[in-house]
Amino acid sequence: MAERRRIAPARLSGLSPVGFVLWLTLGALVVVSMNDVAPSLERLAGGLPRIGSLLDRMVPPNLEPAFLERVAKRILETFQIALVGAVLGIVLSLPIAWLAARGVSPLGPFAYLIKAMVSLFRTIPDLIWALLFVVAVGLGAVAGTLTIVVDTIGFCGRFFAEAMEDADKEPSEALSAIGATNLSVLMGAILPDAAPSMINASLFALEKAVRSSVVLGLVGAGGIGQELKVSFDLFQYQNASTIILVVFVIVLMMEYLTDRLRARIQ
Repeated sequence: MAERRRIAPARLSGLSPVGFVLWLTLGALVVVSMNDVAPSLERLAGGLPRIGSLLDRMVPPNLEPAFLERVAKRILETFQIALVGAVLGIVLSLPIAWLAARGVSPLGPFAYLIKAMVSLFRTIPDLIWALLFVVAVGLGAVAGTLTIVVDTIGFCGRFFAEAMEDADKEPSEALSAIGATNLSVLMGAILPDAAPSMINASLFALEKAVRSSVVLGLVGAGGIGQELKVSFDLFQYQNASTIILVVFVIVLMMEYLTDRLRARIQ
């Protein structure tokens, strides 16, 4: 028992007084935040009947051929926005990640500037980028495509850079020792080792682009989100339920496709 008493306090030995104060502050912040923004039982109980009423008005979905044809065109536009934006973003992420990767970038210490730019792209939400591009290039699919490009660079730029940083150093050092250029080291040593991780990130980026492109129409950046916004604005809830079901099927199909591709690659 004496030996156990000597060992037990070691579990808390790593917690300094400053750390204890920080954890205590964090706990207090969570409690205060829950009191300010968490839904109360009364509000939840009052909201359930309204949710039931909304669902009742959304059934049955609108399956009129003319409406389904309009939805199909918007879905096609949404998929085009996601596909083109993701492909362009992945292609642009490759050189950007090379410039941002620590220990790999030809820019040396200035690589942190590129990494900061990638962090900026990732930090600003999609809808904010969409609003900026709508102002810059106008309403429509072009603004949505540019938004997906920037969002994909923020996502893939980070993971591509990390994959390059984690690549085996011995082949790179061997090529550098015989006078290979930075680009030759990238193509001959770094990319072959980092390729599986980069391909996985690219597939996740494509899947993410499909989901993101759905909501861009809410701010006028094209796609099915624009049709969904009109349905809710005009209280056409049966139209909205049809759109939600179609989007759900599209996202499931994309997840299934990317999972199969990922399994085949691995």
